[in-house]
Amino acid sequence: MKYWIMKSEPSEYSIADLKRDKRGMWDGIRNYQVRNMLRDDMRVGDMALFYHSNAGKETGVVGVMKVVKNAYPDPTQFDPKSAHRDPKSPLDNPRWLAVDVSLVEVFSKLVSLSEIKSENFFADLALVRKGNRLSVMELSKKHFDRLCKMGK
Repeated sequence: MKYWIMKSEPSEYSIADLKRDKRGMWDGIRNYQVRNMLRDDMRVGDMALFYHSNAGKETGVVGVMKVVKNAYPDPTQFDPKSAHRDPKSPLDNPRWLAVDVSLVEVFSKLVSLSEIKSENFFADLALVRKGNRLSVMELSKKHFDRLCKMGK
């Protein structure tokens, strides 16, 4: 089993949306490195922290989800009405992938990015390194467990 942080802007898809839906498609990935992680490394049963990004004071880890479906072609790349449409993605060899996730838990408190950055324990976490803008990042079990504890 692997552990991940998966970022979403709450205005696009929030943990409240996942709570309502119970299961959701994690779509809209348009970065090759992240696409490759979804395809090559992420598997059903992996656990992920839901991270609200670009949310002002509410930026941070807000809950836990589980991967419930392995990577498959992201249908939004072919949808002319989608903001994530990619007209250059071939139908016979889709460029972009999605995974399905289900809600495990909503934290009782947000674990803010500033709180995470303030702890030396997280110094080697990709999330706190400068220049890391990836929407999906792998993390260690020890980091996952500590962030879960902080959110309760």
